[in-house]
Amino acid sequence: MELGVALPTSGALASPANIARVAREAESIGYDALWTYERLLRPMAKLPQPQGPPERIPEIYRETYEPLETLSYVAALTERVKLGTSVVDALLHPPVVLARRYATLDRFSGGRVIAGIGQGWMPQEFETANVPMRRKGAGMDEVVAAMRACWGPDPVEYKGRFYRIEASEVNPKPVQASIPILFGSMTPGGVERAARIADGLNPVALSEELLLQLAGGFREAARAHGRDADALPVVARANVPITREPLGEGRPYLGGSPAEIAEDVARLAGRGVDHVLFASLDASDVEEEVGLLAELKAAIDARA
Repeated sequence: MELGVALPTSGALASPANIARVAREAESIGYDALWTYERLLRPMAKLPQPQGPPERIPEIYRETYEPLETLSYVAALTERVKLGTSVVDALLHPPVVLARRYATLDRFSGGRVIAGIGQGWMPQEFETANVPMRRKGAGMDEVVAAMRACWGPDPVEYKGRFYRIEASEVNPKPVQASIPILFGSMTPGGVERAARIADGLNPVALSEELLLQLAGGFREAARAHGRDADALPVVARANVPITREPLGEGRPYLGGSPAEIAEDVARLAGRGVDHVLFASLDASDVEEEVGLLAELKAAIDARA
C-alpha cells in the first residue's frame, strides 16, 4: 500500500514555508507521494448543498495555492517522492496548455508526476473560465486525448468537436513515456469513463463500503473494455482529521488517531486500493502535523 500526503496549499497552514516543511518531512518519513489540488475561486454567493439550505463553500478555500506551480517549487526540494494533483479541473484549461505545464513539471522533477484531473462542478468557475458546463462528459474525453497527443511524438495534431491542434511541434515532452492520468470520479458515469480512458481512479474515501464498491466497479468496467485492470491504480483520497487522541465510535473513515487510521488501512490490504492520500484539511499547527504524519506512517508500517 502506497501512502500520500496533501500539502498545506489551503487553510490555516497554507504558506510557502509550511508547504516546504511538510514536503521535506513527508519524503524523509517515507511517504510515496505529495499532492495538491485546484480551486479557481471562492464565490461570495451561497451554493446549493446536498442536505440543508444553500451556503458559501468553506473558509478553507479562501486562499488556495496553484497546484502545478506549488509542485514545481516542491520538485526542487525533494528527490524521490511522486508529485500529484488531486485534482486539477481539466475542463477549465486549454488541453495543450495543461499538457505543457504537466510535461514541464515532469522534466523538472525527473519523471515523478501524476496528473489527477476532474471535470469540475462549480458553475462560477466554469463561467469564469468561459467554458460551458455542458462540455462535461464528452469534453473530458477530448481533453485526455489532446493531452496525450501533446505528450507523444511531433508533429502533434488533434481534431475533435471541442478542441483542435494544428499539426505542430509541442514541447517539452515529459520524461515519462506518458504521464499517468487519474480521474477524480465518484459517479457511475465518471467511474466508467475512468475505466475506459484513464490510467487510474482517485475517489474520495467517504466510507469503506463505498470505497471498495467504487474500486471494484472501476476494475470490472476496465476489464469490460479489454484493459489490464490490475495495472490501473486506485488512489483513495481521505479528507480527514489526524488526531493525537483516538476519536472512537463515529469517527470519520480513515480519520482519527494514527492507531485508528492504521486499522482502517490494514483492512484495505489486497482489496483493490493501491494508495491512500491523507488530506488533513483542518490542521492548524505544522509541528503537530509533521509529528502526526510520522506517527501515522510508523503505525501503518507496523500493521503491514
